[in-house]
Amino acid sequence: MNLGLSCVCRPVCWPFGSLLDSRHCVFALTLLTLLMQVVVEANSWWSLAMNPLLIPEAYIIGAQPLCSQLVGLSQGQKKLCQLYQDHMQYIGEGAKTGIRECQYQFRHRRWNCSTVDNSSVFGRVMQIGSRETAFTYAISAAGVVNAVSRACREGELSSCGCSRAARPKDLPRDWLWGGCGDNLNYGYRFSKEFVDAREREKSYPKGTYESARLLMNLHNNEAGRRTVSDLAHVSCKCHGVSGSCSLKTCWLQLADFRKVGDALKEKYDSAAAMKLNSRGKLVQMHSKFNAPTSHDLVYIESSPDYCLKNQSTGSLGTVGRLCNKTSEGMDGCELMCCGRGYDQYKAQIVERCHCKFHWCCYVKCKRCTKIVDQFVCK
Repeated sequence: MNLGLSCVCRPVCWPFGSLLDSRHCVFALTLLTLLMQVVVEANSWWSLAMNPLLIPEAYIIGAQPLCSQLVGLSQGQKKLCQLYQDHMQYIGEGAKTGIRECQYQFRHRRWNCSTVDNSSVFGRVMQIGSRETAFTYAISAAGVVNAVSRACREGELSSCGCSRAARPKDLPRDWLWGGCGDNLNYGYRFSKEFVDAREREKSYPKGTYESARLLMNLHNNEAGRRTVSDLAHVSCKCHGVSGSCSLKTCWLQLADFRKVGDALKEKYDSAAAMKLNSRGKLVQMHSKFNAPTSHDLVYIESSPDYCLKNQSTGSLGTVGRLCNKTSEGMDGCELMCCGRGYDQYKAQIVERCHCKFHWCCYVKCKRCTKIVDQFVCK
């Protein structure tokens, strides 16, 4: 991208006759460099969730140029893209799964995991080391584990297949351990390699905010992956004459991703505030609480209130958001609207009704229209 830097430091005669001196030139260059850094840092691999190139056929021809063109990838992630072209579709699917789950979990909160129309996906709000950022990093890393592990099981990836997890010790001896389970081990390792690549490429002086943020991101990425691992379970299928369960075949299966989202939302609610110690390590800010484990979420900055639109924090505000007049929770009009009040209006909605079961075997419904009251924050 040509920003015309070659002419910035030349003396410039303005219409008013003043001359841009060297001090102003240095200041302008410094400001421009900082702005460029903000733009670069805003890019994220999350943008793969919105990328129209995420179809398998796109990675067969000209893979290396395509990888270099994908917006949001760090240098290490581009190298992994070149080595594992067929994985990129599922990284995108994992990111999309994480974003959808984030939006579901926060649908009744002031910050509702809204995305913006650029390669940062979530906007400037991710530049704050808050609880919300912690959750977003964790759920995204978890989404990649989920998508890659299942793609292995389905035979979509050339470098992995069904799970080779060891037989659980508590599995009854007469039950077979086999089938084709989700390859959690591979998905976990690949997610760690790809998602953490951006952070591991960076190097900051100890004690700086940037170093604290790097450690926070890596910790929450790992917490997301471990949550997927913790919730994986043994699934079994019966075999036998006339449906009897005289024989069972069992395999490793990932939990439904909604359970992962629920678990991480609980971790969000109990996330630990952290700070850097003299050795450049993250330690708990309030020592009276139990220290967080690698399964817990951590953050280093307080969250903004997200009440009003604020370009510096990336908050979109709650003006125009629907609220629940009768709720006393975060979705209630008092909290959602931050005390600004709300407007009431009538809305027409269409829903399924008068459903009947027909033999055999389907349910047929009519579509009914009704008028409801809706409340919107001022």
